[in-house]
Amino acid sequence: ISLVMMDIDHFKLYNDFYGHQAGDDCLKQVAKALETCLRRPSDLLARYGGEEFVALLPGTDQSGAMLLADYARQSVQKMALPHADSAVSNVVTVSLGVAATLPQNDRKAAELVEAADRALYQAKKKGRNQVVAGSGF
Repeated sequence: ISLVMMDIDHFKLYNDFYGHQAGDDCLKQVAKALETCLRRPSDLLARYGGEEFVALLPGTDQSGAMLLADYARQSVQKMALPHADSAVSNVVTVSLGVAATLPQNDRKAAELVEAADRALYQAKKKGRNQVVAGSGF
């Protein structure tokens, strides 16, 4: 099972520049773009906080999740939603962290979430608008 955590880059700046109504519209459009990347009925996309999303991908290994995550990243960027106040790009972009594991009785779901969150943090630290695979899980 794989988990992809996604965060819209500099979304607070987007809200500050365009306003909260435009921010809500942006969230909806990003969600639609991300949802189109999921291929199987068992894949799940959910909003995870303010401007974060997660994709839960049962039966998907880390390399498959990395491919899907990069496709999702490209799909959001190709929408070309203007983001004049971003330090990353002049369009809306996302950063993504990927973690995968073989389900085991002694593992907690929170560990998978933490591993994906650490990978997402690394994607942001490395300059955003990219996918990073988690390690050490």
